[in-house]
Amino acid sequence: MIVKILYAKIKPMGEKIVATNRKAKFEYFILETFEAGIVLKGTEIKSVRAGQISLADAYVQINDGKEAWLMNAHIAPYDPANRYNHDPLRPRKLLLNKREIRNIWNSIRLKGMTIIPTKVYLSHGLAKVEIGIAKGKKLYDKREAIAKRDADRERARRDE
Repeated sequence: MIVKILYAKIKPMGEKIVATNRKAKFEYFILETFEAGIVLKGTEIKSVRAGQISLADAYVQINDGKEAWLMNAHIAPYDPANRYNHDPLRPRKLLLNKREIRNIWNSIRLKGMTIIPTKVYLSHGLAKVEIGIAKGKKLYDKREAIAKRDADRERARRDE
């Protein structure tokens, strides 16, 4: 008797970018980036998978140099959950190594440095956030970026 073994088709689980903070690169110079996991509730992960997350006013706060928290990130309520829904703006704990938190904490003690989330993505089914140590841009830096972007657009139009 011949035994046939059926293998289920396994989809490769890569990375899927769910949300990006487009304004971050315009407002800040990003010096260094880190990958962190996010502690989410059941309804939150369902909303994140649906792409209903906004990083517009979000930032990262480190408490006592020991824990990192994602603040002000808006995750929309999951409609089918009804009364079991989550608070859209609640602080969410970030999962980082002690060494990484210490490095970040030592970096942001400098004047003008902050920690901002740059993107949220799903990696092998888990929600991850990329956070960056950033330094705020001055007005003339922003003007320079706008002028460069306009020049690139003009050059692209001429090439077509």
